[in-house]
Amino acid sequence: MEFSPTRYDNMQYRRCGRSGLLLPLISLGAYETYGSYVGEDVARACLYRAFDLGITHFDLANNYGVPYGNAEKMVGKIIKDMPRDELIISTKAGWDMWPGPYGEWLSKKYLVASLDQSLQRLGLDYVDIFYAHRPDPHTPLEETMEALDLIVRQGKALYIGVSSFSGAHFEEACKVVERHNLSRILIHQPSYSMLNRRIEWDLLDHTKRNGTGVITFATLGQGLLTSKYLDGRIPEDSRAGALWGEGGKSRFTPETLAKVRALNDIAANRGQTLAQMAVAWVLRLPEITSVLLGASRVSQLEENVAALANLEFAPEELAEIDRITGDQGRSALK
Repeated sequence: MEFSPTRYDNMQYRRCGRSGLLLPLISLGAYETYGSYVGEDVARACLYRAFDLGITHFDLANNYGVPYGNAEKMVGKIIKDMPRDELIISTKAGWDMWPGPYGEWLSKKYLVASLDQSLQRLGLDYVDIFYAHRPDPHTPLEETMEALDLIVRQGKALYIGVSSFSGAHFEEACKVVERHNLSRILIHQPSYSMLNRRIEWDLLDHTKRNGTGVITFATLGQGLLTSKYLDGRIPEDSRAGALWGEGGKSRFTPETLAKVRALNDIAANRGQTLAQMAVAWVLRLPEITSVLLGASRVSQLEENVAALANLEFAPEELAEIDRITGDQGRSALK
């Protein structure tokens, strides 16, 4: 397979914290898409096009796909035809994966076993980043961080990360790493969007102080911050229509839809789609290394990458976004 010789010409990259690793401003994730309601042909088209656009980072987890693990199997088949040394492949463990007491959370037993299984599904000798996928209220942080360090020393992962840790929990994990001279936490993966700004006051000061990069998920509010649902209807071929059921659809409240429509007006005035503005807004912060986006169509990828053409916001725009969302976030702290 031949890929575009100009694939690195237009993508922008940021250094991941205090490390030598550069990540593209947009990364491609497999959550709820590849190996689930998106088939292999579409997944292959999306991954190939992403790479041609300069997206070198593909993000997975052990329990992505239906059944669990299917996303890793599907992506593993596709990346066999891609240049491995130009790719950053990440996966995670922490949520339930198999029955019994050793199939979830963050014990050393589970993390080591899960990554071994992930590597088999992916057909790889190592992943570039391996995450603790969620906090574990039961396992001591020392055990979890020692397990991640062991995985790096075994050569099964180059870097380690955490996901969805609060600022205080992340800070404690960094102290454990320093106290025991373990592998440093390269990256944190939190939820962050115009509709969810908690990390601005709860996490970013901690990641900056510890030299940790940040890659955000749910940047598009799981589809709310796109034009897909502006009229209040849910297309059958959308993620909401295919997967969420009635409970998940309850997030489409009149109040939320009113906010989304007002944000869409700002985006239109900027010459962007709502999704493009949502991506640009997250990347306005230098602490954010990359945004993690899913794509079930090549056109979605191309739309999202086009957001990088306009990452600047006027103070008036930011103030109006604060007003609409009812959340002043970091601006309130200045």
